Amino acid sequence: MKYSRLTKEQFEELHQEFINFLATQSITANEWNEIKTNKPEVAEEELDVFSDLVWEGVLSKAKYIEHLSPQQMHLFSLEERQIRLIALKVKTSQDITTPEGYQWLRDNLLSDDIELFQANKDYSDNKNADKFTLIQQGGVITKGNLFSYFDNIIG
Repeated sequence: MKYSRLTKEQFEELHQEFINFLATQSITANEWNEIKTNKPEVAEEELDVFSDLVWEGVLSKAKYIEHLSPQQMHLFSLEERQIRLIALKVKTSQDITTPEGYQWLRDNLLSDDIELFQANKDYSDNKNADKFTLIQQGGVITKGNLFSYFDNIIG
């Protein structure tokens, strides 16, 4: 398994896609029930293969990942050849994950209470694995609104 198995909830959301996946392997509903009962290890392998396929699709389409914590913001733009990072660090106890804290951040962006960093990093040999690592570390795939906002400011 390259990534991680989807959760029960994710499998439920992708129920029809999983049925289609099994159908591409000529596995009927009755055969799937038999596999789950009599060959649980084969069923586990099928779940893992399907999970990897879903992750590959999601990661290939991902363009932005954000990782927010009370005093830090890491905004990643997943470009063709590299990952661009905009990072902000708050030197006060202000919690920027709250609406009030985020407004404070916007109002004080150029103050000495905020450190701003930019960096670029080339992908390793496996671009999607690099993206998945960011997600495992707490990142969330987004549409990139925050990245664009701060990129325009520091532009």
